[in-house]
Amino acid sequence: MSPVAVNPAGLPAPSGYSHGTLVGTTLHLGGQTATDAEMKIVPGGIVEQFRQSFSNVLTTLREAGGVPEDLVSITIYLTDIPDYQAHGREIGKVWRELAGPVYPAMAGIGCTALWQPEAMIEILGVAVIPEDRLVAPIQK
Repeated sequence: MSPVAVNPAGLPAPSGYSHGTLVGTTLHLGGQTATDAEMKIVPGGIVEQFRQSFSNVLTTLREAGGVPEDLVSITIYLTDIPDYQAHGREIGKVWRELAGPVYPAMAGIGCTALWQPEAMIEILGVAVIPEDRLVAPIQK
């Protein structure tokens, strides 16, 4: 089975990458920073950037027929781990609002910088979508 790109219309058009890659029923979710539709990082700090980044991940997941419960792994890259930790309760509240009470395997990794200089967070993940809900994008 060949990999299939998953690029939702609701996210900025990718150039040189895909928002997701579907192989069988496994969806590899490409790293998402807190970009809005105009490719600008949302203002307001780590909680707002978490909300936007995770929403972008979920947009790609839903494009392939997935739901948050299908997530099996999430990796969060952070430029300021103490800031993320200081806002942990608020971030947890955003997670539950967007994904419910289910948490996949997760890792938080500190890094010195992300692609966009103002980005504080990048989230990527893996999901396994049951065949009865799977929506394979049509390749052009």
